[in-house]
Amino acid sequence: MANTHNEDAFVAFERVQKSYDGETLVVKDLNLTLPKGEFLTMLGPSGSGKTTCLMMLAGFETATHGEIKIDGVSINNIPPHKRGIGMVFQNYALFPHMTIAENLAFPLEVRKIGKSDREAKVKRALDMVEMGSFGGRRPAQLSGGQQQRVALARALVFEPELVLMDEPLGALDKQLREKMQFEITHLAHNLGITTVYVTHDQTEALTMSDRVAVFDDGRIQQIAPPAELYENPQNSFVAQFIGENNTLHGVVKKISGNACVVQLDSGEEIDAMPVNVSKVGDRTTVSIRPERVEFDKTRLKKGAHTLKAEVLEFIYMGDIFRTRLRVAGNDEFIIKSRNAPDQVRLQPGQQIEIGWLPEDCRALDA
Repeated sequence: MANTHNEDAFVAFERVQKSYDGETLVVKDLNLTLPKGEFLTMLGPSGSGKTTCLMMLAGFETATHGEIKIDGVSINNIPPHKRGIGMVFQNYALFPHMTIAENLAFPLEVRKIGKSDREAKVKRALDMVEMGSFGGRRPAQLSGGQQQRVALARALVFEPELVLMDEPLGALDKQLREKMQFEITHLAHNLGITTVYVTHDQTEALTMSDRVAVFDDGRIQQIAPPAELYENPQNSFVAQFIGENNTLHGVVKKISGNACVVQLDSGEEIDAMPVNVSKVGDRTTVSIRPERVEFDKTRLKKGAHTLKAEVLEFIYMGDIFRTRLRVAGNDEFIIKSRNAPDQVRLQPGQQIEIGWLPEDCRALDA
């Protein structure tokens, strides 16, 4: 699952488990390695174990079993303030009684850095997040977005090699959030910082990360670069959790190499690519992305299976059209098409035929 080249691992989780009550494991046998400079996002629903992993890496939680290493050295017994890790939280955690410059100087004082050095580092960190003129203000005089920039600058001011971020953009509005996503990614890459980022927002994970680790039930379900995760989900959970997805249920009827025929519960047959089904008779959930469904026959391979569909709802979204169909008994089947000058706008009540390239349809675990 995770890469095993431990010699180039800057951060390594080795067989890490965590239990709060001695019985239930919230993190189960986790093995994960990050090379230096990587931006890794831990993505998953609430309670999946992603934040607990971050907190163990930070030192605010201890692992019940296994080892966590930074640069080859076990940090299990090193207190948080000696790990040299920068942290950014959702609630900013700025000291309200200190000015912005004092907030940034604080982690430098703790590290016994001299005054003139401190001032130079604070200025550089504030300039990095375009907050150079705000040093004299207090946190309460700043907007949420400005406070978040300051929190980021404070995490970077002592030039840590590793920065951990826990839902840092959760409180911001959509536009500012998107702007900050790009800024954080650029900063991390320009400074060569290794970053571990926790979020439950899949778009954020896809746009920011070098790799994404998808967590569920205390385990990593899949770890891969964003495009691979989206295009090649390895199981039903990942397919459902990342991006929008249509699912149909059925049984594997025929299987040969990287092609199979699935008989849907409604009786129709479709072509798919077998991912984690292995034999005829296996129950399967097939997964197909809305943007990969075609109702223009000329774009389909010769011989591809098509399905009858009834248009239930047309939703105009500006750059794309989103159409809800009834397909094989499923009323929530979505297709997306680009708002191009020649694009057809389907009307509710219309009967159409849809299809897809077999390699775009994945037969996953039921």
